Amino acid sequence: MLLLFQATATQLADSTQIVADKLMEEAIANADGLDKLSLITQQLVDFGIRAGERILIATLVFIVGRFLISMLNRFVGRLMDRRKVDISIKTFVKSLVNILLTILLIISVVGALGVETTSFAALLASAGVAVGMALSGNLQNFAGGLIVLLFKPYKVGDWIESQGVSGTVKEIQIFHTILTTGDNKVIYIPNGAMSSGVVTNYNTQTTRRVEWIVGVDYGEDYNKVQQIVRDILTADNRILTDPAPFIALHALDASSVNVVARVWVNTADYWGVYFDINKTIYETFNEKGINFPCIRETDHYKIYTKTREFHFGETLSFYMNKLSGVIGKFLFYLMPKSSANSYRSSLIPSTWLIFLLFSRSLK
Repeated sequence: MLLLFQATATQLADSTQIVADKLMEEAIANADGLDKLSLITQQLVDFGIRAGERILIATLVFIVGRFLISMLNRFVGRLMDRRKVDISIKTFVKSLVNILLTILLIISVVGALGVETTSFAALLASAGVAVGMALSGNLQNFAGGLIVLLFKPYKVGDWIESQGVSGTVKEIQIFHTILTTGDNKVIYIPNGAMSSGVVTNYNTQTTRRVEWIVGVDYGEDYNKVQQIVRDILTADNRILTDPAPFIALHALDASSVNVVARVWVNTADYWGVYFDINKTIYETFNEKGINFPCIRETDHYKIYTKTREFHFGETLSFYMNKLSGVIGKFLFYLMPKSSANSYRSSLIPSTWLIFLLFSRSLK
């Protein structure tokens, strides 16, 4: 309808302009002097009137076009509502229809201004190739949006995790998927990355498994700890009985005995159960006298320092033993053979004994 209105208005304006131009050219050719000047002035006035007419027609085309676009958008929205189309597809189609109709409106307005639409279409085609090469990423995002809507790995309202971020899907547009995070931030993720990357959907399944790993001191009664944790889990009505809760000794860690507990809950109850059981375990363990492990950095530092001192003294003792032997041999060969054998035999052992005792004292 919009294109038909534009074509009719353009044809009427063109036919009127052709007739007026022919009459004006004949009048100017037959006139001279002041008559010729007045005819040229009249021609300029007519040109201004025609330009004003084209601007007025273009304005009317724009106003009517915007009105028709809004009507079509509402019609498409109501049609999809009646057919109960998924909200993800609904937002995508409405965005696509609005963009296509806006492009047609721009072409209509340009044609109403007197620009040849055929040449304009050729210009758009050549520009479209260049723009398509420059915006290849956006075209990939457009194709990714179609893939997301076709295979539905997620929909509006789902809590998903992808591209290092997580949040609730607020809207699926032509080029982007909009997420709302837990702290109310809005994140735009390209559809191309969403269709080709890893997407974790936490709302696809109706139930989820919750896991806790609780550490207790060595020496605590494991059976007692297991029974207390089982009583805590049984008291919470949000925890499902099928599958049954699982409790086991998870690992013997360096400073704690780790107990693991796994239960199944409805997806909507996941975080509530997780935080509430954490609080209950802490309070109940304190009431029952079950100790949590606590690493004391000061004690470890003291042990480490003593170990370092022990190794240092042992190493120094080893080298002093070696040095005492070398000195003893040196003094033995330094004494002349003519000297008294008794003096040499008494001096060397005495010197060696002094160094030996000194080195032993360092251990």
